[in-house]
Amino acid sequence: MSDFQLDVKGPIGDCAVLVVAGEIDLDTAPRVRERLLDLADKGIRHVIADLTGVGFLDSTGLGVLVGGRKRMRTHDGSLTLVTGSERILRVLRVTGLVAVLPPRPTVLDAIGSDPHWRQAAERAAGTAEEWCARQGLR
Repeated sequence: MSDFQLDVKGPIGDCAVLVVAGEIDLDTAPRVRERLLDLADKGIRHVIADLTGVGFLDSTGLGVLVGGRKRMRTHDGSLTLVTGSERILRVLRVTGLVAVLPPRPTVLDAIGSDPHWRQAAERAAGTAEEWCARQGLR
């Protein structure tokens, strides 16, 4: 079992990337929820949840992600998932959440798919690629 880690990249304007590593389960999901709530309380409305370092996601973790999406959307925001893990993708497919939280393969792709995010990254660093490079993201 890998150590659980949470890190925030940014924010830039009302956008931030939440980088999660380890397992999102009954024990760690409350920490993800609290971090999402904290970001929302600080005015962050558009979150990319980078789950590329997540090896396991249970129903509690799924609930936190769905709740985070709902909270962001009530403030005209968004929650975008990033994962390339077949295991995580399978969970999203089986539960039907790929329709609600369509995952992107990289943070850069997630930024490129959202005009609000793209504009924020371009204002901060000239290009989304440069912003991601400065943050150590792909």
